[in-house]
Amino acid sequence: MTAYVFLALAILSEVSATVSLRMATHGPRTWYSGVVVGYLAAFTLLSLALAGGLGIGIAYGIWAAGGVALTAVLSRVLFHEAFNRTTAAGIALIIAGVLLVELGAAH
Repeated sequence: MTAYVFLALAILSEVSATVSLRMATHGPRTWYSGVVVGYLAAFTLLSLALAGGLGIGIAYGIWAAGGVALTAVLSRVLFHEAFNRTTAAGIALIIAGVLLVELGAAH
């Protein structure tokens, strides 16, 4: 697998753990097992992405942007939390920032 595939899987694992955390705090405590497994998988996959050659600045930037964006969308869909123009603009700014960091790292 390429480093970016590991990173994508790490983001999905981290978001799954975060959603599980929300479920555990508002529902059955058994969701905490999903929190533990999700975060362990996320950090293992992030380690594999770094070992595959991704720089930490790029990997963490993509991780943060992807995690924030996906969590915000899922929180709207699953928990009916707020998602408005301001939220969307914030996500867009995070993504733009990550792109700038990646472009800067290429030089």
